[in-house]
Amino acid sequence: MVSAGDFKNGLTVEIEGNIFQILEFQHVKPGKGAAFVRTKMKNIINGGVVEKTFRPTEKFEQAHIDRKEMQYLYSDSDLFYFMDVETYDQIAVNADTVGESLKFVKENENVKVISYQGNVFSIEPPITVELDIIETEPGFKGDTAQGATKPAIVETGAQVMVPLFVEQGDKLKIDTRTGEYLSRV
Repeated sequence: MVSAGDFKNGLTVEIEGNIFQILEFQHVKPGKGAAFVRTKMKNIINGGVVEKTFRPTEKFEQAHIDRKEMQYLYSDSDLFYFMDVETYDQIAVNADTVGESLKFVKENENVKVISYQGNVFSIEPPITVELDIIETEPGFKGDTAQGATKPAIVETGAQVMVPLFVEQGDKLKIDTRTGEYLSRV
């Protein structure tokens, strides 16, 4: 059990049958009245963010979230298949759960599959990936205004804004959290 006075960022707790992750918390001691804890929490199952206040003595059950390293195998219509790299067990996850998280992930790359009590609710791609550009327009000399960029399509089909000097066939390093170009490899 965790009391509201012991909340920390990133902590996951079960409140009224839902699983929440604490995004922000603040202990408030008003001049008049009792102290309270103001929190901003994310429902990890449906992704909704709520703000609630609690008395510091309120207790909640801590929720244990499993993060397992798995290999992304392939997708088949609206199912994505992953394999446990230790036991070789395979699981299928529907497209609604995966969402945009595999936009920059190639087949056979490792990702983190996040679940609660065996139910997968999220996929975490690696922070950076290296991908080849399969399509981009050539950059013209003299078009080098400050920070000029152009669109490029990478091998997973995602679009990334890249500097003008990057050409088709180059390998890029991309931040999967923001979808931004980091460097050429």
